[in-house]
Amino acid sequence: MPTGGRTWGGTTLDDRKATRREQLIEAALDLLGTEGSTAVSVRAVCRRAKLTERYFYESFADREELVLAVYESVGEKARKALVNAVTTAAPSDERAKAKAAVHAFVELIVDDPRRGRVLLLAPLTDPALSARGVAMLPAFTELVRAQLSEKVGAQDRELTAIALVGALTNLFVAYLNGTVSVSRERLVAHCVRLVLGANAMHSG
Repeated sequence: MPTGGRTWGGTTLDDRKATRREQLIEAALDLLGTEGSTAVSVRAVCRRAKLTERYFYESFADREELVLAVYESVGEKARKALVNAVTTAAPSDERAKAKAAVHAFVELIVDDPRRGRVLLLAPLTDPALSARGVAMLPAFTELVRAQLSEKVGAQDRELTAIALVGALTNLFVAYLNGTVSVSRERLVAHCVRLVLGANAMHSG
């Protein structure tokens, strides 16, 4: 039997390794999302996760690989939240879809500001994330583009989606770093108006 399949205490070695990996990702998320990029070191993450460095290196080659794993984990959660929101709303109800998408994103990155700071602020300061943050934008742009009216050409929808993602990203960044001080409800309502306004431009 492969080593990873042997059980001890009811779990396999692979299971325990996966659990330790998640502990390290959660610890790094906490540090990166509360104290910023400079707080994330191998030693600090291991201390927060209550694991030795030996266990760190069984899952990650270095600090940069861990930071990327944290970022991609948050990014994938955001993508899934948006997909689930727009697919569960009535296809013909543009307002319901916009509200569902904005609420899903706000719940993920505002209600847990750590995730918001990792997804939107960390790429601005951490070299390990700068390129990955740019690379992830097309996936979110495509999600927005798919919700826009098809009454005009694909190029116009693409340009509008890029502009809308940029506007919403900057708005959330300003909210998370304290530049903009409004209630959660006001933030959601404004974002919904932006999305509906963009769609109305194509529907007219």
